[in-house]
Amino acid sequence: MPGPAGRGRIVLARLLAARGAVAGAVVVLLLFLLAFGGPYLTPWDYAAPDYGALRQPPSATHWFGTNGIGQDVFAQTLRGLQKSLVIGLLVALFSTVLASLVGACAGYFGGWTDRLLTFLVDLMLVFPAFLIITIVSPRLKGSGWLAFVLLLALFNWMITARVVRSMTISLREREFVRAAQFMGVHPLRIITRHVLPNVASFLIIDATIAVGGAVMSETALSYFGFGVKAPDVSLGTLLAAGTSEAPVFPWLFYFAAGLLVLFVLAVNLIGDGLRDALDPTADAARRPRRARGRDRAPRKGTRT
Repeated sequence: MPGPAGRGRIVLARLLAARGAVAGAVVVLLLFLLAFGGPYLTPWDYAAPDYGALRQPPSATHWFGTNGIGQDVFAQTLRGLQKSLVIGLLVALFSTVLASLVGACAGYFGGWTDRLLTFLVDLMLVFPAFLIITIVSPRLKGSGWLAFVLLLALFNWMITARVVRSMTISLREREFVRAAQFMGVHPLRIITRHVLPNVASFLIIDATIAVGGAVMSETALSYFGFGVKAPDVSLGTLLAAGTSEAPVFPWLFYFAAGLLVLFVLAVNLIGDGLRDALDPTADAARRPRRARGRDRAPRKGTRT
């Protein structure tokens, strides 16, 4: 059995062999470069108006045009992309860490700890997350966008925690976990050194997909006015501001919408590639179906 370094090389080779995952990774990298490097390419600030160019179409001066008060849409779109990417990454990170700790502790300790944490997970699943966020987020107006990130992460970890709990229950009966217990290793050290590394494949895939989901959640909430607050912008606020004017001034809507769709599709491609690279049985299960399909296809020159 290959060691961690050998397994890492195998996973990397499988990932690089997945064209969709490579394409998705390239697109995500380019979007990050555009979001954080693009503002240095334009002299316009996202909040600075140009009163001599109101609702102007894309031009050499304003590459994506301007909005109703003369703000540069290119600068605003990049600022919105920055905010949405950072929020999506932080929400995915916080929710994955919380889910892994709660699920691993519930599955490893069992007993009243498992019952209490499972009750907490079930209780959080019952709560209408969107409704609670819409009620609480206006009260956090003075706390900044980081409070909004924590609020999103708070309602984005429960399903992952249940899966980690189930995986931990099966892992705690394995020989290496039993050996660590007999050696007197502290339970939290067993969880961090033996349990979580063995569910890391699932957590990596889940966190990757959660980034796209978090960006979509932030966009939806900001679209309805419950997310990022003015004067700051996100893709959601740009879509909300440009929806009513899209038929007449399409550049106010379609640039932000196109970047959002492109990012979510790229993240999903990366998630699919990671799933196949970390779990080769998924790709092996599809390959025989393709082979059987070719075998059933009538060959040229044979009678049917």
